[in-house]
Amino acid sequence: MARKASRTGRHSARADIGADLTFRPEDRRDASRRARIEILFDEQAMLGALFGEFDANLVQIENRLGVLVAARGNRVVIEGTEDDVARARQILVAMHEKLLAGQEIDSGAIEALIGFSNEPTLEGIITGDAKGPPIMIRTRKKNIVPRTAMQADYMRALASREIVFALGPAGTGKTYLAVAQAVSQLITGSVQRLILSRPAVEAGERLGFLPGDMKEKVDPYLRPLYDALYDCMPPEQVERRLASGEIEIAPIAFMRGRTLADAFVILDEAQNTTREQMKMFLTRFGQNSRMVVCGDPKQIDIPGGAAMSGLADAVARLEGVEGIGVIPFGRGDVVRHPIVGRIVEAYEGENA
Repeated sequence: MARKASRTGRHSARADIGADLTFRPEDRRDASRRARIEILFDEQAMLGALFGEFDANLVQIENRLGVLVAARGNRVVIEGTEDDVARARQILVAMHEKLLAGQEIDSGAIEALIGFSNEPTLEGIITGDAKGPPIMIRTRKKNIVPRTAMQADYMRALASREIVFALGPAGTGKTYLAVAQAVSQLITGSVQRLILSRPAVEAGERLGFLPGDMKEKVDPYLRPLYDALYDCMPPEQVERRLASGEIEIAPIAFMRGRTLADAFVILDEAQNTTREQMKMFLTRFGQNSRMVVCGDPKQIDIPGGAAMSGLADAVARLEGVEGIGVIPFGRGDVVRHPIVGRIVEAYEGENA
């Protein structure tokens, strides 16, 4: 049975501290039997942020890994099977490292660390022990780090490839990370413009019958791009750059006849483009530009379905071409609320 967070609220967050990790002799573990470890923090200043309000963070680890986590003062005891105890320890240490680095810990970050705990080669990324610079996107509002192994690959591709295709279900960070990378390059001057586009498939790209001017017609279909943008930049900067033309958000039909130089261009919901639209979009690529194409090949809404989708056709033609990267996300990369991952899994199982 899932344990609920304590109502005692014993801890409060204050300044950052270091941690002294102490392991008892009986902690030599075997995967087939119960194990127990103790983690001792030498001061209590960070415990509130580490444990969460009413110990919610510890309860989340308990419920997700099937371990028992007990906190007494500055001491944390973890009990369970050898593998689960080792994972829980890794997650708590990674949470502590994030707090030391000034990052916030929430349920989404913990879910990401739980996912990373299955990727031992990426331990350095989440604990800060990696050789060389960390994988990170810096924006005006926050520093963004990968939450899954595939996100780490994606962020590397965004930094190094001219064109990147990001494929997979909702909640994997395809569009959000692309917007974050685009904002980062815009504010550092690597590109001069940021162009965000998606097909207005709900309106069949026939927008004339809708009320209002063109902006009022298309904005509802482009709202997810605005949401990601406002999460990476202060609102006043977004509005100023939209007014100056440095940031442009428009349906894909508006790309026709243009050459997009010195620009970071993102096409979202690309599974709902036709082959002709995709070819038109990709051939807009100009000097000193980057393009990211995001979509879920299993969520095609255009007439004709997969046979008419430009996304699958483009990936089949271009995968392996120099300068082009293809990042295939799966349901294990969903970093929204855990129930979203289970919903995706249920629907994909039905369509298998």
